[in-house]
Amino acid sequence: MMKEFKQFALKGNIMELAIGVIIGGAFGKIVASLVNDLLMPLLGLLLGGLDVSALHFKFGGAELKYGAFLQTVIDFVIVAFSIFMFIKGLSLLKRKEEEKPAAPPAPSKEEQLLAEIRDLLKEQRQDPGNRS
Repeated sequence: MMKEFKQFALKGNIMELAIGVIIGGAFGKIVASLVNDLLMPLLGLLLGGLDVSALHFKFGGAELKYGAFLQTVIDFVIVAFSIFMFIKGLSLLKRKEEEKPAAPPAPSKEEQLLAEIRDLLKEQRQDPGNRS
């Protein structure tokens, strides 16, 4: 069972997935900092000093923190847009790479020999008096 687990855990897809999760977590922290430390204060200034995350509504004994929900929605939209732009950029690079025409392979020895025979036959047709 340990051998099977090792084979499963060390497959390329699993390793790539693990790396993606780690990078995604770090990316999430960067975007959260972007939103919390840069964008939301600017949005607060535009809204007259309003802190969106502090918005709440009291309903009986309960406090509905819709501002925190709005903050999370804004975070999600920014993360989703960032990932979209990143994937779009990668797709563009990949498409450009695929569009590059591949250099034709060098002719094989058989193809070279056939080309020489073809050229000799052309010469003989053009100069019928010269028979070697």
